[in-house]
Amino acid sequence: MADVTGSTGTLVLAGTPIGDVADAPPRLAAELETADVVAAEDTRRLRRLTQALGIHTTGRVVSYFEGNESARTPELVEALAGGARVLLVTDAGMPSVSDPGYRLVAAAVERDIKVTAVPGPSAVLTALALSALPVDRFCFEGFLPRKAGERLGKLREVADERRTMVFFEAPHRLDDTLAAMAEVFGADRRAAVCRELTKTYEEVKRGSLGDLAVWAAEGVRGEITVVVEGATDSGNEGLDAAELVRRVQVREEAGERRKEAIAAVAADAGLPKREVFDAVVAAKNAARTGQAEGKGLA
Repeated sequence: MADVTGSTGTLVLAGTPIGDVADAPPRLAAELETADVVAAEDTRRLRRLTQALGIHTTGRVVSYFEGNESARTPELVEALAGGARVLLVTDAGMPSVSDPGYRLVAAAVERDIKVTAVPGPSAVLTALALSALPVDRFCFEGFLPRKAGERLGKLREVADERRTMVFFEAPHRLDDTLAAMAEVFGADRRAAVCRELTKTYEEVKRGSLGDLAVWAAEGVRGEITVVVEGATDSGNEGLDAAELVRRVQVREEAGERRKEAIAAVAADAGLPKREVFDAVVAAKNAARTGQAEGKGLA
């Protein structure tokens, strides 16, 4: 119930089942029944969830999705400031993970409002565990750009990433994405396509990116999570100066400052930062010299 003493309320981020409703966290039902406000990505799915759990919400239910997230966040923050307990749920998994939630969390923290969570199912962690790929270090890349050129650019940015990578993808774009990954990462790079996790037709297809791209070309349905092996150290053996410069340029184009880009490339290649720095400076000087000579011949 809302606090009438004047203190602020609490924002609760609640994980919801990604497939099997039996995976719902035990605390989820209690939070749904007692929250003053339930902000749901899809109120119809929320209704189906509460029916499956055999419970009823007693608080106000509002929609909170990508289209109204910016506009509704101030309203929810005011409710929290007034002492309400606001529960945020998305269609599946944890809020904020490729789903609405980040804006509300940031706004609540800015107002010094308590934020807590009801941990629950996660497609990211479930896919990692089932992939049979290294999970000691990993990164989550979410959805790749829809346009082919932008998708290739994003993949090139993470081509040297050593950690296992996790992506979400729509089924109708999976074949193109796997083909692009095979092109950028190499057709032999290991990966796993996890489909319909925890649902009736759950499937985990493991293999090389090349083989998976051929398999996906026949058509794949359902919710998709792709896990890709990170780059191996062997890929850094014998790197020449031109390749080091190229990797720095890729990171700079992605928004990194040159100093950070040089440090990252050096760390990935297992080289001293000075060696990468010298290669970048030499390339820059060579470019200037070429430009000057070109002007002299004009």
